[in-house]
Amino acid sequence: MLSLCKRYLVWWAVVLAVAFLIIQVSCDLYLPTMTASIIDSGIAKGNLSYIWTQGIKMLGVSFIGIIAAGGNIFFAATQSQKMGRKIRSAMYRKVLYFADQDLDQFGDASLITRSTNDVVQIQYVMISVLRMMFMAPIMLIGAIFLAYTKSPRLTIVFLVALLILAVIVVAIMRYAVPLFRKLQKQTDKINLTFREGLTGVRVIRAFNRDPYEQKRFNQNNLGYRSLGIKVFMLVSLLFPIMTFILDGTNIGIVWFGGKMISHSTLVVGNLVAFMTYSTQILMSFMMLAMIFVFIPRAAASASRIKDVLDVDNSILDPQKSAEQNFSNAELQFKDVNFRYSNDEPMALQNINFHAKAGQTVAIIGSTGSGKSSLINLIPRLYDVTSGEIDVDGTPIKKMTQSELHQHISITQQKAVLFTGTVRSNMKMGNENASDDDIWHALDLAEASEFVKEAGGLGAKVDQNGDNFSGGQKQRLAIARTIIKKASIYIFDDSFSALDFKTDAKLRDKLRHDSLIQKAVLVIVAQRVSTIANADMIIILDHGKIVGRGTNQELKDHNPYYQSILNSQLKKEGK
Repeated sequence: MLSLCKRYLVWWAVVLAVAFLIIQVSCDLYLPTMTASIIDSGIAKGNLSYIWTQGIKMLGVSFIGIIAAGGNIFFAATQSQKMGRKIRSAMYRKVLYFADQDLDQFGDASLITRSTNDVVQIQYVMISVLRMMFMAPIMLIGAIFLAYTKSPRLTIVFLVALLILAVIVVAIMRYAVPLFRKLQKQTDKINLTFREGLTGVRVIRAFNRDPYEQKRFNQNNLGYRSLGIKVFMLVSLLFPIMTFILDGTNIGIVWFGGKMISHSTLVVGNLVAFMTYSTQILMSFMMLAMIFVFIPRAAASASRIKDVLDVDNSILDPQKSAEQNFSNAELQFKDVNFRYSNDEPMALQNINFHAKAGQTVAIIGSTGSGKSSLINLIPRLYDVTSGEIDVDGTPIKKMTQSELHQHISITQQKAVLFTGTVRSNMKMGNENASDDDIWHALDLAEASEFVKEAGGLGAKVDQNGDNFSGGQKQRLAIARTIIKKASIYIFDDSFSALDFKTDAKLRDKLRHDSLIQKAVLVIVAQRVSTIANADMIIILDHGKIVGRGTNQELKDHNPYYQSILNSQLKKEGK
């Protein structure tokens, strides 16, 4: 947690918070001494002017203490909240540049927990540290010293109380800290279950799995509840125990102090001040105990956040970008091999092909053959295990990811739309696009008609585009891809939700568009009809190229393509 503090705290503000705190504590410690002086030198002697003089001084000291407390709270609160904002921003930036394998390392649900719940834990502890953790030792030491000056003999009473409290706090922390760590992991499980339930609610209802999912969520929820009850019961025991010890300490002080007063070894004012100091001592110790209970939970959260911030990205940009010539669109795979991790088999083996501007490359194959894996290598969402990929004549490893992505436009297998409007979603592809450019892209994607019916470019887009059908979302995603000026356009199974007529019209428009004709077009598809007009069709099977050529060439000579074609013709009843 210290490393996060060094990164994200403004130290001059922390110094000011501590300075205000020292002033506040000094005022709090001085007030009991002034009270004792009023009792012994004013009330006991009937000196009214002394009482007024000291009373006014006490008001002044109290006012200074209030101002100092306000300053401390202001800087403590602002610094803890700003630290939380900076950590969340840093995590969001980090995650945005993660490669897909880096995202897989943590999981979506865990990343959400780390950027919300874990950050809140750190914020809570930081404001507690700047308030209580600095206040408690200063007040504890100061109160012990001042109490000792009032009566060394009575000091033994609260020293015994402190010893008992220390034993109790250590015992509680020994059991509470591991439970806090388990509680954070249980939070991950609840978030994961809840997220899956939200995203898959339609599937759950369709298969009538509501009772099963409710039971699964309740199991995790009950696990969180039982852990929470255990840990917070342990922590809550501190308050009644400390209250009991505090009351017992005060009784002991009054008992022994009264005897000392009767023997004229202690004055009444000092007894009152001593009781106040003993309360401050025990309250300071209680604050320290609470801090040391919650710090391990925040430390666990800080460790989880640090794991994200300190992870080395698996895909790195070169220190110096290569000189590039993007005069002609081009895509080339040279002996490319790829596996997701060292303990997994090759997902792609010995992939070679070369496509130039104006050509359409189609990739087809059975489920799990490696089509999407191949596509994800082009924008470097994953890095090749061996071999080389060239874009416009330059190896992609010699380009920064930003430069590479400027020349690639892609529609992923799952159409993703963002909350906003049709216009705002289209401008993600090209922020400088005019409305005419957007309408042109929508027309190419066969989306202009339903967009007009929805209310035009200002039409609302709900979260995940849920107010549009699957085919409409795909066409909007395709339009967003088209509107970007790129050397390579990639459509990863982006026509699957379209009917045959819309599919054919869309592909025809793409084929005759002047901008697309200057680029390489890569299409991944399941239907043969979608790729029949491609200049090069690549057939994948278990990560290997088992066929390459035009539609007619493969129909005549390739058994894999013939089997795919025959199976689809049977499905269509031909």
